[in-house]
Amino acid sequence: MAISLSHGGGDTVYTSTSPSTEVLVGTLDGVVTIKRDGADWRVTDRSLQGKHIHAVVFEEGSKQWFAGAKKGGIFASSDGGKSWEERNKGLTENDVYSLSKARVNGKVRLFAGTEPACLFISDDLGKSWTEKPGFKNVPSHGKWSFPAPPHVGHLKHINFAPGNPHTIFGSVEVGALLKSTDDGETWQELTGVYEDVHRCVINPNNGKQLYVTGGMGLWRSQDGGATWENTFSEGSEYGGYPDQLVFKPSDPKYMLVSAGRKTPRAWRDEHTAESRISRSRDGGATWEVLGGGLQDHMQPSVEAMCLEESGNQAQVFAGTTAGTVLWSKDGGEHWETIVKGLAAISKHGHQRALAVQTAA
Repeated sequence: MAISLSHGGGDTVYTSTSPSTEVLVGTLDGVVTIKRDGADWRVTDRSLQGKHIHAVVFEEGSKQWFAGAKKGGIFASSDGGKSWEERNKGLTENDVYSLSKARVNGKVRLFAGTEPACLFISDDLGKSWTEKPGFKNVPSHGKWSFPAPPHVGHLKHINFAPGNPHTIFGSVEVGALLKSTDDGETWQELTGVYEDVHRCVINPNNGKQLYVTGGMGLWRSQDGGATWENTFSEGSEYGGYPDQLVFKPSDPKYMLVSAGRKTPRAWRDEHTAESRISRSRDGGATWEVLGGGLQDHMQPSVEAMCLEESGNQAQVFAGTTAGTVLWSKDGGEHWETIVKGLAAISKHGHQRALAVQTAA
């Protein structure tokens, strides 16, 4: 089984019969395939070079891979990521930040989020796309923006209620956390959470337990988003700018989060994210900073993370703006750097803020 590691991919938590030995990584310079050969990992293939890949997802039924590119649209591969074809028909915005998938009424539906923040769907494996205009029909839409030029917000993450793909959650950076209960036709804003929303992660065993990472820390709701608590925020030892958040499928209370100490505004001046990876064993109520081979207050930002559980083993991959892939074979207890020298694994712009030290 091959899995994906990318900033805006919808697949970040996997269950398999045995640990995967192949990972497709979305980078600033295309898709890179890494494989495990004995005790070592190595790069075995590069494709879509020259394109900044924000999101990579795999559709199991068709055995097709999909990649979303910055100013490049969407690509599909039927040969494990070796070659790709454009699938942009109907896609009126080609700056793709997020991809996800769900089985709706028994059929596969693909979802794409763009900048400016729009939601597109495809029911034919990306051969044609249709926008869901209701996504923008919310009170805050006119205020959606982003600090860096061109100051336009984007749909950064797309998720679904457990067992109910008709209920969709959209995370707009910077704008709002949105929810639809009718396949994306109409949307409501979930209030009480900070407007800089990176991703919404949902407990698969309890759809009322929501977790949101964003510009003011980690937020948690126990009642489906009616009320929120800011579990940690600016000034926290776990970081003030969390992004990636994964959990064990067999025990969703076991969570890992990556966070920079400050926001990218500070990264541009200090050229360090001072990032950490932390773990919770109680559903996000309390956290501990992880070491085990991780440098404390890492210079690059951790911009992609995935966890795969196989029996009693959980392996974790983390990609950074320095073009490195970190790997833990024991759920985050111990870490090693398995690949270096890739192009940045990064949301557009973040790699530039950290480029001085990253390139040294």
